[in-house]
Amino acid sequence: MKKSFWGLLKITGLVLAVMLVILFNSGYAQLDSRSEILIPDILGYQTMKCDFHLHTVFSDGTVWPPVRVQEAWSEGLDAISISDHLEYLPHKQDLVSDHNRSYEIARAAAEELGIILIRGCEITRPMPPGHFNAIFIEDANTIHQEDWRDAIKAANAQGAFIFWNHPGWKAQAPDGAKWLPEHSELFEKKFFQGIEIVNFYDYYPTVHKWALDKNLTMVGNSDSHNPTAYEHDFEKGEHRPMTLVFAEARTAQAIKQALLERRTAVYFENKLIGEQKYLQPIFKAAVKIQNKEISIRGKGRASLQIHNNSDLTFELSAIKTLSELTFSERLTLPARKTTILQLKGTADNVAESKNIELPYQVENLLIEPGKGLPISLPVRVNFIAAEKQKMEY
Repeated sequence: MKKSFWGLLKITGLVLAVMLVILFNSGYAQLDSRSEILIPDILGYQTMKCDFHLHTVFSDGTVWPPVRVQEAWSEGLDAISISDHLEYLPHKQDLVSDHNRSYEIARAAAEELGIILIRGCEITRPMPPGHFNAIFIEDANTIHQEDWRDAIKAANAQGAFIFWNHPGWKAQAPDGAKWLPEHSELFEKKFFQGIEIVNFYDYYPTVHKWALDKNLTMVGNSDSHNPTAYEHDFEKGEHRPMTLVFAEARTAQAIKQALLERRTAVYFENKLIGEQKYLQPIFKAAVKIQNKEISIRGKGRASLQIHNNSDLTFELSAIKTLSELTFSERLTLPARKTTILQLKGTADNVAESKNIELPYQVENLLIEPGKGLPISLPVRVNFIAAEKQKMEY
């Protein structure tokens, strides 16, 4: 009886161990392979996929630093910054209180996997002024100052790129994002250069408008504290929010230069948010009309085949109608697929060839809050007059 009891216990333990392994692997299986993000390079720049706001156990995160690198590699990112809090360290009794350790521990994994790892930290204060990330720093420990002004000044002295984190976070802005005198003080001294218009699952239209009006670099980040596989359902096509940086080269210095020159856009859910001068070339590089010349007889029909070679599904709505032909008011261009758009003539007696621009707006490419990117789909149409039917008496 005793022997059978211990045998049963041993089997039960083995089953539990196997179940734990399965559970663990279900969350981390994606780390074994890399899924590339298909968003085209533009204007001679490389489109770098970046997340500049991440946490580990060295502040209030739940993962060991190299996991952040492995996740980034698996999810198709190029660069990350681990920005652990300076002032909030719930695990400080268990871990050394050195604000540079998370970067140092993650560095070997980054070098092995080819991920650009940027040293950073989060200056974590009540509102005002709130939380600020400093990246491209030299030493996080010297930025940890009692007075928040001294902390931000110390980060600037190290040549950091500094951005205001989650200005619309309800815990600090229950009535919505507010630009306060302290923010004007920092802005006028050029003590911060960017602002998060997207953080985790939140997009802040008011903050988006601030970025445009004040010429602040737009960034969007995950602010992940837990494993990203637990925060986003990759099986359903979800992805973390990230900053697209249009860099001259795949280097940390090129990323920093692009951030300083405001060459960014934000990839959030199925949206791109940024300036028209960057979103327009992305759309043009991603979308190709495969048959640029068609023929329409009278009031007949013809079809355009439109291929989208990106990971974005573009949602288009017509801006106006045309006298020469009719076309769909709504058009969806699914990611990595070819879509047919039907065109129909409006007159029987027209015989001419004409270049036509189909006027649309891409609703999920936001050039300002609530305003999609205006684009046109070019096509050459050969209009052929319809043959007159013979009258029978």
